[in-house]
Amino acid sequence: MNDKVLIALDYYPTAQKVAETGYRMAKAMNAEIYLIHVVADPTYYYSRQYSPVMGLDSFDSAGLVESVTIDELRKAAQDFLNKSKQHLGDESIKTVLKEGDAVKSVLEAATELGADIIVMGTHSRRGLDKILMGSVAENVLHRSTIPLLIIPTKEEK
Repeated sequence: MNDKVLIALDYYPTAQKVAETGYRMAKAMNAEIYLIHVVADPTYYYSRQYSPVMGLDSFDSAGLVESVTIDELRKAAQDFLNKSKQHLGDESIKTVLKEGDAVKSVLEAATELGADIIVMGTHSRRGLDKILMGSVAENVLHRSTIPLLIIPTKEEK
């Protein structure tokens, strides 16, 4: 039975580093690879600025910014996962789409899949930003019962 690696991706450009690093590790382990994205409440997306990531030129082109329904958000998220899979160039990668709280959803997916390790990035937020935004990686770390590879993805300015 192969090991399973769950790679959590968000819409930040740093997701490419997380995907590529997790993919290399999973291939070295000869593991099954799962990419997961968690769709948040629609209002979450309206206040964000995004840059192109892994073949997705802009979220306007994916219909994300103007989306008003959860179905449109799901479609945009699945397109993002498909483009991420395409960027990694491996058709055997499976995708998982969840909705709701990111921490709970990632941990549930890991349990459902029987994942051996979770790979995710951290944005290294500090101060008020961390208080307001929280840290998904930190909360997954504190609640996970399986190993977690956290990839620092602090954006250079």
